[in-house]
Amino acid sequence: MGGADGENRMLQRISTITDNLEHFWENRVMKRSAGSILVVVYLTLIGIIELNRQRLFPEPLAPSLPTNHFFAVEITFTILLLTEVISLVFALTRSFSRSIGVQLEILSLILLRDTFKYFTTFSEPLEWEQVSESIVPMLIDAIGALAIFVIVSFYYRIQKSRPITADDLEQKEFIAYKKLLALGMIVVFILIGIVDLVRLIQGLRLYPFFETFYTVLIFIDVLMVLLSLRYSVKFTVTFRNFSFAVVTVFIRLALIAPTLIAVLLGIGTGIFALAVSYAYNYNLRLYAAEPAEPRQAN
Repeated sequence: MGGADGENRMLQRISTITDNLEHFWENRVMKRSAGSILVVVYLTLIGIIELNRQRLFPEPLAPSLPTNHFFAVEITFTILLLTEVISLVFALTRSFSRSIGVQLEILSLILLRDTFKYFTTFSEPLEWEQVSESIVPMLIDAIGALAIFVIVSFYYRIQKSRPITADDLEQKEFIAYKKLLALGMIVVFILIGIVDLVRLIQGLRLYPFFETFYTVLIFIDVLMVLLSLRYSVKFTVTFRNFSFAVVTVFIRLALIAPTLIAVLLGIGTGIFALAVSYAYNYNLRLYAAEPAEPRQAN
């Protein structure tokens, strides 16, 4: 009993910490400050780049700073993606299906960011000879992002919130464990940032943040599926949850694939997640419509 009580108290404390962090992030940072911070960062970067183009920075510093204004767009977009990643971590505490939707949202934003990345390789002012070779991959990224956006809209529309177990205490315990995983992901998020900062100071190559994060997320998703088996061993629930873990795997592959394959993987993964959700909902309706079997007399 003492061990169970201690575990419950620990889960309760962790739930409180995670809830406070989520409240701070969603209400104070995202709703009040995120837009303003991004605007300031964007304008500051444009100013720094322009000053560097005018050769107003000393020689040791100037070579390490960009001279293309589109780097301001790429860097600001990347910071926006980082905020979405944090929101994804908190989505883990709500529902597995919701977190998958946010993952697809992030993939669509990454594709849009990649469209802007091509501009950082062009000279200013733009010249058609340079741009012409990148038009097709830019269109592929943009159309892929749009397609995933549409798929996600349908995906959210068919989602239905259902507890994994009918027992309220077990449901609360499961949510508490998910909050523990979310808190662990925040720690991982910070550690990845610290490691990259140290490598930047040392002049070393940075780890690809999103690829690293999604690799960790695969293991978290699988752990969450295994954890859910403590509360439900229904085939429909197990199949859906493992299928959602596969979605994370394919998103991870899309992040390292060439442009066309990445877009096809992203669209295919979105359709797969949509199909899994539809099949799961249909299966639940099918079982709900079946008449209960009569009890046999002893």
